[in-house]
Amino acid sequence: MYDIFEQLLQKYNISAYKFCKDTGISQSTISTWKNKRSLISAEIGKKIADYFGVSLDYLMTGKEDSEEKKNPYSDLKGIYLSYAKEAQDSGIDPDDIRLAIDTIKRLRGEK
Repeated sequence: MYDIFEQLLQKYNISAYKFCKDTGISQSTISTWKNKRSLISAEIGKKIADYFGVSLDYLMTGKEDSEEKKNPYSDLKGIYLSYAKEAQDSGIDPDDIRLAIDTIKRLRGEK
C-alpha cells in the first residue's frame, strides 16, 4: 500500500509533508507505515483515498474498481451534483462550482 501512496504523491507532485499538513495525519504515522511496510488503519486509509480521489481498493491493490462500483465522488461529479442545488439556493452560481471543479481536475491532470 505504501508504494501506491508514494506513486500518488509523485503523480500529483505533492510532498509527504504537504500531504500530512493537509490531512492532519502525522508524519510519524506515515514514516512508521513506510518503514514497517505494515497496513494502516481503515480510518487513515480512507483519508488517504479521499485526499487523492481514489478508492480504498485502489490504494490497496493499485487497480481501479469497475465502473459500476466506482465511487461517484472520485471524479468530483458527485460533489458538483450534491452542491449545485444547495449553491443555487444560497445564491452561488452553479457555473462557478463547475469552474472550480474543472480547475481542480486540470491541476490533477484529469480530463
